[in-house]
Amino acid sequence: MFNDFFNSEAKTINRAALILAASAMFSRLLGVLRDSLLYRTFGAGRELDAYFAAFRVPDLVYNILIAGGVVVAFLPLFSEYFLKSKEEAWRFANNVLNVFLLFLVSISLIFAVFAPFFVKLITPGFDSEQLALVVLLSRILFLSPILLGLSSLFSGILQYFNKFLVYSLSPILYNLGIILGIIFLAPVSGIWGVTAGVILGAFMHFLVQVPAAWASGFRYLPVLNFRDPGLKKVFSLMLSRTLGVAAPQINLIVVTAIASGLSAGALSVFTFASNLQQFPLGLLGIPFAVAVFPALAKSSAALQREEFLGKFWQTFKRILYLVVPLSFLIFIFRSQIVNIIYHYGKIGESSALQLISTSLGLFSLGIFATCLIPLVLRAFFALQDTKTPTIIAIFAMFLNIILCLIFVRIFNSVIGLPLAFSIDSILQLLFLVYFLNRKINKKF
Repeated sequence: MFNDFFNSEAKTINRAALILAASAMFSRLLGVLRDSLLYRTFGAGRELDAYFAAFRVPDLVYNILIAGGVVVAFLPLFSEYFLKSKEEAWRFANNVLNVFLLFLVSISLIFAVFAPFFVKLITPGFDSEQLALVVLLSRILFLSPILLGLSSLFSGILQYFNKFLVYSLSPILYNLGIILGIIFLAPVSGIWGVTAGVILGAFMHFLVQVPAAWASGFRYLPVLNFRDPGLKKVFSLMLSRTLGVAAPQINLIVVTAIASGLSAGALSVFTFASNLQQFPLGLLGIPFAVAVFPALAKSSAALQREEFLGKFWQTFKRILYLVVPLSFLIFIFRSQIVNIIYHYGKIGESSALQLISTSLGLFSLGIFATCLIPLVLRAFFALQDTKTPTIIAIFAMFLNIILCLIFVRIFNSVIGLPLAFSIDSILQLLFLVYFLNRKINKKF
């Protein structure tokens, strides 16, 4: 039974998407529980401030170097190798694993050594005692990107073999590790126990995927070849993808600066509305995109044009079929949604609730585009092209900033920001689809 669990495969894209959507929902619920326990245990105090601040640089390393590029760079090349020779594919996977481990350890050590410098940049208002605590916590938390980086490579292997059930457990176990740290370790060692829980969660994120990868044929090999053409291509694909991931991060910083110059609470209004409109993305857009990615990568590697187009457009239409009615419902019932969630919170003023409701309505205009963009991006990645979507992402970043400035000036209100985001998402989707069509014609 245990062996069957780790060998279970999602036979269809629909089943894989359903597994990932259920996992995303459960992980989000655990995230809410985690934050609730943190608040009950520590309150909004100095220790918790230091804990959150300590996450900033390790999270930056993870989001840019790992979340943004490892799987999308590794999986298409692994598919190509596996099609030609299983032995070469596993040798390639081991080489990437060993080189990437060395790379992550080196980067984490460098950041850990210079942690005092980075901490002073991101927390200039902390006193010396808090700064010292943030530095120590940051150095411990730099173990997290190393473990999550290794885990991401195993995620690529599991996605290739359609083992989405085990893969979907990883984020759940990560949050569970933190919760265990809060419940069992924090009463004894305070914020250090929570930090240990983070490392425990990252370790479980990695460990749960190893048996399934082993069952798929993975065997560790001490390979370390920096001149491997496949390795060079992985880092080449990652580099351009990293720039694409950095663009929206910069975008959010600029939007935060714009919102901070508006009326009090404008940034909170934008954030609350933005979090609500991201639920369809987590439940539909990303699960379907991740589920179909291995199939697209295999079709691309085998130069099967019709199969590639069939899988892509079938998933494209499936997302539209689900997300358009959902967007319409969000738009119609935006006031009711906002009142149910925020009415009894600290934002109880009718004017703030109205602004959140209006912002959510404007966000809903572009939800369909937001949910389709991850799919189109993975179609590019399956074609081993990370450069084109990166250029489009950078263009979209500048366009969004310009639109934000224009609409905020016209409306003199925070509602200009979600309107700008919706228009920008729709235009970005159109550009991506147009250039994807050109890429497909060129590739095949």
